[in-house]
Amino acid sequence: MRNVLCCLAMAALLFCGGYAHGADPQPYNVTLKPTGDKAVDQAIKDSSQLVALRDKAPVGPFALVTRSRDDLTRFQAALNSYGYYTAKITLTIAGHPLDDANLADVLEHAPADPPVDVVAAFDPGPQFHIGRITIDGDVPPDTRNKLSLAPGAPAVAADVLTAQQTLLSAIREAGHPLAKVDLPPVILRPRQHLLDVTFKVTAGPYANIGQIQIKGLRTVHEDFVRRRLLIQPGQRFNPIGIEAAREDLASLGVFSVVRVEPADHLAPDGTIPILIDVTERPLHAVDVGAGYSTDLGANFNVGWHHRNLFGNAEQLNLTAGMQLGGDAEQHPGYNFGAQFIKPDFLTRDQSLQVDLNAVKQSLQAYDQRALLEKIAINRKLLAHWTASIGLSGEQEEIGQEGVDRPFQLVGVPMSVKFDNTTSLLDPTSGFRAAILLTPTQSFGHSSATFVIAQISGSAYFDLSGSGRSVVAVRGLVGKDYGAEQFDLPPDQRFYAGGSGTVRGFRYQSVGPQFPDGNPIGGTAVSAGSLELRQRIFDKYGVVAFVDAGQVTANGSPFTSNWRVGAGIGVRYYTSIGPLRLDVAVPLNREPGGDAFELYIGIGQAF
Repeated sequence: MRNVLCCLAMAALLFCGGYAHGADPQPYNVTLKPTGDKAVDQAIKDSSQLVALRDKAPVGPFALVTRSRDDLTRFQAALNSYGYYTAKITLTIAGHPLDDANLADVLEHAPADPPVDVVAAFDPGPQFHIGRITIDGDVPPDTRNKLSLAPGAPAVAADVLTAQQTLLSAIREAGHPLAKVDLPPVILRPRQHLLDVTFKVTAGPYANIGQIQIKGLRTVHEDFVRRRLLIQPGQRFNPIGIEAAREDLASLGVFSVVRVEPADHLAPDGTIPILIDVTERPLHAVDVGAGYSTDLGANFNVGWHHRNLFGNAEQLNLTAGMQLGGDAEQHPGYNFGAQFIKPDFLTRDQSLQVDLNAVKQSLQAYDQRALLEKIAINRKLLAHWTASIGLSGEQEEIGQEGVDRPFQLVGVPMSVKFDNTTSLLDPTSGFRAAILLTPTQSFGHSSATFVIAQISGSAYFDLSGSGRSVVAVRGLVGKDYGAEQFDLPPDQRFYAGGSGTVRGFRYQSVGPQFPDGNPIGGTAVSAGSLELRQRIFDKYGVVAFVDAGQVTANGSPFTSNWRVGAGIGVRYYTSIGPLRLDVAVPLNREPGGDAFELYIGIGQAF
């Protein structure tokens, strides 16, 4: 009766002008008292219209009461979803419960400032647990054991729904493409605080994959796509295999969308037809980029790409770049490149790559004019493993300390790489590792046979679980075998300093130097970095880092003097990757070295 009187009083005031400012919003604050369970507290907050609409949609007094009543229902649903079916909720406005007959009068005279307080308190009571679990219907052997739910577990709604989907996936993976798993209403046993769950299963017929139709192709050859497919007619229907086939087609780079849709009925021969619906990306793409650092100056680059040159996902990439204005450069430099990639060369998961590059650069260490060629076969070994072997050539003229010398080099570059990181430009977890080995024969000014070996890696640790707090580390060890320091062409020696090794030191400045302070380079290098990345707000982040590295003139890694740099940076996160600005200082600066270095670019430093 009190509820009825309160609502009638509210209605009378609303329609008869009882409020002095009936059309004016009633400001309010919301307090949701904690339940003792952070997950439940978050679910309650997420469900609340009082919280979500407080600033977006101000309301008058009568609507505030209505919104509060609606939230009571939402709060109860949030508590139920975590197994609290006997919870008690108390909600007050300005200290008055919602069924208080005086609430209307209180709100009528409430000032706009300070806002009224809306307070919700919760007594969750005992948490219900899973009782009996019944699977009703015929299910394939071994699928019952895959149910991700057990008696005695907390009766969390999300876990029950996950178990329903897990059971459905297990039945479909057993070759039943039309399987259904329904979840009838659960049964509560309040005295025992238990919840009984029944899954009603309709497995449907067993079926193999039937006709595969490919739709949406314009320039990509259908026979290439069919050769590439990981699923074939006659194979057992398996959603995991179908999804793997979809991801594999998407990885080719020629499709913007790949959908693989099993039919909702069997064909007359008892198989399940499959439709693959693709949307091709534009044939051509142009990209531009820019960056800046105090040591290498401003760099500009542009690329033109053909994604499907001959109809089998062949790539042609043309690039050009310019570097100018840095204190590690003597004159502006440029580079031009052409690259051709043919996927599935001779066999699946193996590509042919041909590169041709022209380079001119005038660095503090040396001047170089070079033409570089490389042909390589790249092969995917496992999910995250790749290997490569090739043949490279280089014709160059290098000037160092006023002396120009020609060199011709022939190499056999080999590599094995591992990468399971989450992103190319902004990894938050995972590892990268690479082993590079290049036997090389040098002709020209001097003849030398040597092998350059290099091991590098980086690791990313997500401290927050959401990618907002990340610790990143990297390391590099390299060694030349078979030649002394001055037997090596200057561009084949090891250097350190710059954004790739030791920030805070000028590019290539760490290591042996000529009497005039110009870098010589060495036969071994060691470097490492530690970086903390903290995201703040939605699109911003800060980093702090320390780098260390050394170069040995003639010897082994780790045997020369170490140089250490440290710094801080800011990040602005965009859809293509974070924009990066880092400032680093040398902690043990070399004579004549810079006091600091500045780096601006796209993507994390590593």
